[in-house]
Amino acid sequence: MRNSSWNDLISLIEGRKLSYRPVGFIIDSPWIPGWYGISNTDYYSSDELWFKSNLKAAQSFPDVWFMPSFWSEFGMCTEPSAFGTRMIFCENGLPHAEKLFKSIEEADSLPQPNVKTDGLLPFIISRLKHNQKAINEADHQVRFAVSRGPMNIASFLLGTTEFMLAIAMEPERTHRLLKKITGFICDWLSWQKECFPSVEGVMILDDIIGFVGEDEFNEFALPYFKNIFNSIDSKARFLHNDAEGLITAKYLNEMGVNMFNFSFNHSMATMRELTGPGVVLVGNIPPRDVLAAGTPDQVAAAVKKSFGEISGRDHRIIWSAGGGMPQNVQNNNINAFINAVKNYPE
Repeated sequence: MRNSSWNDLISLIEGRKLSYRPVGFIIDSPWIPGWYGISNTDYYSSDELWFKSNLKAAQSFPDVWFMPSFWSEFGMCTEPSAFGTRMIFCENGLPHAEKLFKSIEEADSLPQPNVKTDGLLPFIISRLKHNQKAINEADHQVRFAVSRGPMNIASFLLGTTEFMLAIAMEPERTHRLLKKITGFICDWLSWQKECFPSVEGVMILDDIIGFVGEDEFNEFALPYFKNIFNSIDSKARFLHNDAEGLITAKYLNEMGVNMFNFSFNHSMATMRELTGPGVVLVGNIPPRDVLAAGTPDQVAAAVKKSFGEISGRDHRIIWSAGGGMPQNVQNNNINAFINAVKNYPE
């Protein structure tokens, strides 16, 4: 995000109405390499191509808040790599991390990662340091410390089905695993802020919290997310969960979250009712079926539908997709989205 956009974001979080309706998207490797015309492998391996492609996105759409902006990442391999998972990178597909354990019993032997040295984490920091001067000269700064959430990471280490079974069958071992992962995340966020004092935001991505019921959420999610969002001093506390989000929405204030990107299956009105007035909603048209696969007219119609679901007096909204920017989204659809938001009648 440009520095002026960051300042506007903080104003929005604090409840001040902006002179315009902000449009923002979460962008990373599912979208940027293909849009820029390079392979995923080149995007991950080249500091130069990583910087140029992110800069081109910011320059091509100057009215859009891209979040977290200049995101240094290696897809879903980023955090699991610190625990020792086998990583598989594909030329034109997303990387993935193989399971580390066959059962929850093996997780007790998991060592606590060193966020300064382990896995891909040093390369994340190094990429940002190498490009920091150029990022700053482009009127941006490193604003967000970013991590996947504890349940998301646990599902990669153990497997999603196995992790769900562990919650039901092995609650004590599950808590030990989640405590270890949460400690890692807090260390990782703190290290990012130490390396880049401009960090004033936290962004956590975790869809697995949408897979559990309310009792399980209160036991296995809420306390760990509260620790994470309070681990560093931050003005923007952004949670992405584009799976089932009705339970999550009810507890955002208790978790310390003030920005929420949620599933397009939930209406803006429903989310506002559950979150209360103090959370910035980030949504909410279908990312894959409309933003990527639809026509510009269908994008505009989806934006208008979302506007119709929420009071015109509700200004704590960043108009976006109900999830991150997917692969194959074309410029004409992004422009149709921007224009639909800009031209919606007051």
